Amino acid sequence: MPAMNRHDLEKFISGFARFQQHHYGDDPALINELRQGQHPRTLLIGCCDSRVDPGYMIGAEPGDIFVSRNVGNLVPPCSPDDGGFHGVSAAIQFALQNIKVERIIILGHAQCGGIRALMCPEPQHSDEPDFVRRWMNIAEPAKRSTQAKFHDASIEVQCRACEQSSILNSLNNLMTFPWVKEAVKEERLTVHGWYFDLAAGELLAYSDRTGVFLPMVCALEQSGPDKRLARATTP
Repeated sequence: MPAMNRHDLEKFISGFARFQQHHYGDDPALINELRQGQHPRTLLIGCCDSRVDPGYMIGAEPGDIFVSRNVGNLVPPCSPDDGGFHGVSAAIQFALQNIKVERIIILGHAQCGGIRALMCPEPQHSDEPDFVRRWMNIAEPAKRSTQAKFHDASIEVQCRACEQSSILNSLNNLMTFPWVKEAVKEERLTVHGWYFDLAAGELLAYSDRTGVFLPMVCALEQSGPDKRLARATTP
């Protein structure tokens, strides 16, 4: 095994040892509570991107959030008869029916590889299945609206706009699930669209009132090319 891989494994094992010592040794109260079952009030649907770990980002403790992660943080429309496998749909159903969460957050982010693959698809050179392309087709409405509105903009601006539009597309798809629609109607559930600006270190949320993403946690004061890029790519 290469030395780098051994170092990674050692880091992960040491990390678990620290987790074990804290939660099972020094302060076992939380684990004792979680042994009785899980009762998170939030379902968070996020991206697989290694830079966007939702629990780490928001300081969640074990048991705080029920998480479903996928490429592009997408929610497909409810389609029980299409014969496919439905991991995200199953997570939504379980969260609503079994856990009875009170809110759903869709967490998108800047520099999303899934969205870039959607906006700049690579040509297929073989008959091998392309699962990424097929999955990202869920966000095709976001791509079309982005290209119509920002057709003269740079690809960086288009990708950022599509990242945010895709969150709205997934929020719309959420409402096609009967458990979600009923819970929202009865005011037992709220749904939220969040966007993490990776370059600026800023967290934004979609505002129904204004129709745009507004900062919830503003970027720290900084200067230099990263800040200028963040401003330049704001749709």
